[in-house]
Amino acid sequence: MQTPLARKQDYETNRRWYHVDAAGQVLGRLSTRLAMALMGKDRPDYTPHADTGAFVVVTNAEKVYLTGRKPSQKVYEHYTGYHGGLRQIGVKEMLQKHPERVLTESVRRMLPKNKLGDAMLKRLKVYAGPDHPHTNHKPAELET
Repeated sequence: MQTPLARKQDYETNRRWYHVDAAGQVLGRLSTRLAMALMGKDRPDYTPHADTGAFVVVTNAEKVYLTGRKPSQKVYEHYTGYHGGLRQIGVKEMLQKHPERVLTESVRRMLPKNKLGDAMLKRLKVYAGPDHPHTNHKPAELET
């Protein structure tokens, strides 16, 4: 007995839309659930080489919760490409300036590191406040 593999015409035309309210949710646990939905691992027809995931809309990203000493110790680093170009910003400051980037970075690092992962990340829509422009898709609530 063979397992049926998902075909492009099956999952490209009818992707699901999910909505998640991030207020009061733990960052890592929420990110894991979002990554699973973006990859399509919550579906019975999951296929590793195909992008069968859903669109995910996240609101209230500014109210996400970090456990332990992460608010004071977690640091995001990036290099500018110049000598001495290491830039560091703490997660507290990042949550104040760009709260949607904290959640996006957390989910991005849980997705595959290839073109498939890039396509999955494009379907993640993160908003700092409670409003979002995707109401016409009627997103269902994602259980987290």
